[in-house]
Amino acid sequence: MQALTDTLLPIVNTINGYLSDYILVFLLMGAGLYFSFKTKFVQVRCFGEGMKRVFGNLTLSGKKHESGMSSFQALATAIAAQVGTGNIVGASGAILTGGPGAIFWMWIIAFFGMATIYAEAVLAQKTRVKNEDGQYLGGPVYYIRTAFQGSLGKFLAAFFAIAIILALGFTGCMVQSNSIGEACQNAFHIPSWVMGLIVCAIAAFIFIGGVQRIASVTEKIVPVMACLYLLGGFIVLIARIRYVPETFGMIFKYAFMPDAIIGGGIGYALKTAISQGAKRGLFSNEAGMGSTPHAHALANVKNPHEQGTVAMIGVFIDTFVVLTMTALVVISTLYAGNGPLAHGAVDGISKTNMAQLAFSSVFGETLGNAFVAICLLFFAFSTIVGWNLFGRINVNYLFGKKANLPYSIIALVFIFLGSCLSNDLVWELTDMFNQLMVLPNVIALMALSGLVAVAARKCGDVHERELHK
Repeated sequence: MQALTDTLLPIVNTINGYLSDYILVFLLMGAGLYFSFKTKFVQVRCFGEGMKRVFGNLTLSGKKHESGMSSFQALATAIAAQVGTGNIVGASGAILTGGPGAIFWMWIIAFFGMATIYAEAVLAQKTRVKNEDGQYLGGPVYYIRTAFQGSLGKFLAAFFAIAIILALGFTGCMVQSNSIGEACQNAFHIPSWVMGLIVCAIAAFIFIGGVQRIASVTEKIVPVMACLYLLGGFIVLIARIRYVPETFGMIFKYAFMPDAIIGGGIGYALKTAISQGAKRGLFSNEAGMGSTPHAHALANVKNPHEQGTVAMIGVFIDTFVVLTMTALVVISTLYAGNGPLAHGAVDGISKTNMAQLAFSSVFGETLGNAFVAICLLFFAFSTIVGWNLFGRINVNYLFGKKANLPYSIIALVFIFLGSCLSNDLVWELTDMFNQLMVLPNVIALMALSGLVAVAARKCGDVHERELHK
């Protein structure tokens, strides 16, 4: 296994270097800027509408729907996929590699990404179809085929479907189980492979239940896990309150002068900070990646615009709330006040244990490690559930319903393997397939941008008139 890791890791690292440093940043920023102007900054103009739709009728026990799920269940499933290991381990890794300033670039990516994910949700709603069982199916493969007719559309859709199955259904779940295994081993001394088996068993039960069981699980897990994590984060920030201003100062300072903390020339350091922000931002909020549209396509809403505004709130919660909490906790404890990482990386501190060290500085080692392990367990497991659904939709597109059982079995094998393999290889493979997904997805979004603009203009104007009344 180690020989395979040593062979593959340099190759995958090289591919990821080109994708994240040169292609991903321009695609995500370009798409976000384009849709922001195309929709007249829908993420600002309709932010209040989205918040009202999400929290106005909040419930943890939504009713069963014959052909999909409620708008909140769709959002919960999307957030379950978004809020995962990336919000703890991914954010920590971005800070460690790109400095505290990487968080600033995550914020920028997320702000413009809110417009991109609005476009994804709108198009997923507009192009969804019903299968023979009366269930809605939707996602990038359907709007890619709408954007491009003939062989080009078939090729791009197939390329996306294969990439997302590999990225989320298989290697992505490896990342999540890997993080669960390492965190629980550090906190509770439970062998990572044992946690892998436990996660597999619970996941198998949920996978068998299909869309309705996934919706029922995510609508309950997501709000609870988010509140638990934020509560713990607030306690740390209160204890470190005098370092909070310095923490924000470091985020903004090192966004433009990262060389002062990560070394190298200013050009190299800035490129590293921005690419880490883009790469980990993508892994965290998934705006532009083409994953969450699968959930938003299943929502029962009056018009696509409604779910578009709900989707924006998912990115806001993921990045500006949960991920930012991780960043503030890590920076305020490990960087600010001449912390152990104030002058750069040190041996013994990695992206996998940074959050545990940060919380342990206030909670104590035992409680801090246990708290992060429990949060990671909920975060990562909910992501496994959401990602499995997204992968399954694309398996159905390529091979039909008969492939569901083999897909679920293979996914469970990958979940177990993730708890046993090298952390670095697992992360890099997932990053590679995640980034490959972006290419056909963004191309299709741009091709159908006119439909997005119409939805944002017509429905947004109607909502504004209603508010004035």
